Amino acid sequence: MRCPKCQHNKSSVIDSRQAEDGNTIRRRRECDTCHTRFTTFERVEEVPLLVVKKDGTREQFSRDKIFNGILMSAQKRPVSSEDIENAITRIEQNIRRNHDGEVDSEVIGNLVMKELADLDEITYVRFASVYRSFKDVDEIEELLQEITKTVRAKKESKK
Repeated sequence: MRCPKCQHNKSSVIDSRQAEDGNTIRRRRECDTCHTRFTTFERVEEVPLLVVKKDGTREQFSRDKIFNGILMSAQKRPVSSEDIENAITRIEQNIRRNHDGEVDSEVIGNLVMKELADLDEITYVRFASVYRSFKDVDEIEELLQEITKTVRAKKESKK
């Protein structure tokens, strides 16, 4: 591993531990030449995941695209960046576990909505209103009734 200070390519590993996400190894290293300490991360190289869009085109899976979509829906809501990142990690793990290399965009949208329903119901409704492209008010009303039932059921189960 090349030292970020002197560019020498020999270093010693001082400490190794699993990073918070569980999929990465964090290593503290020390340059054998200048003794600068630095951190590196090691992770499994994953097979690229392709998203099959509604029109049949394919594009590479993007955590950023999901993050930005959720962030727009969560504006002025008590949803932290960490909450969003954790939700996206669960979504990506689910996709990689259950799909080989390709996944329909509809599957991703439904996984996002499932996560948002558990995270914040207003964020969920905002995201769903864009994702589902409602044609009329009746469809929005059905969604609101659905989320109301879910919220009430959660409150009842906590009692």
